[in-house]
Amino acid sequence: MKYMLDTNICIGLIRQKPQKLIERLTQCEPGDVGVSSITIAELAHGAYKSNQIKQNLSALEQFLLPIEIADFDQRASVAYGFVRSYLEKEGKIIGSMDLLIGAHALSLDVVLVTNNVIEFQRIPKLIIEDWMG
Repeated sequence: MKYMLDTNICIGLIRQKPQKLIERLTQCEPGDVGVSSITIAELAHGAYKSNQIKQNLSALEQFLLPIEIADFDQRASVAYGFVRSYLEKEGKIIGSMDLLIGAHALSLDVVLVTNNVIEFQRIPKLIIEDWMG
């Protein structure tokens, strides 16, 4: 995996919008793109909150078929501890799910693809790309 997709990017891809995002994804090689298990949790939560649970869960399942899934492991947990303590000391805390996803990407030394750049740029050494902007 070279690129870890944030939740908002996954939602855009599932909805197939915007076209710029789809075009950028097609430039990637198989195996280059993945998601965190934390992102799957967020996407599943959104599906269960929706009025079309079955349809959205099915769309999520289809979306995930060709994508590498990275489990949140011990290395990611240690990165989370570092990132959270750093951001708390700096007074720059971000949302809990973003914190987990950002730490996971950092632990794998991959590029986090997101359009939530303002939040994630607070994480030191995290490489970010916005494929929607």
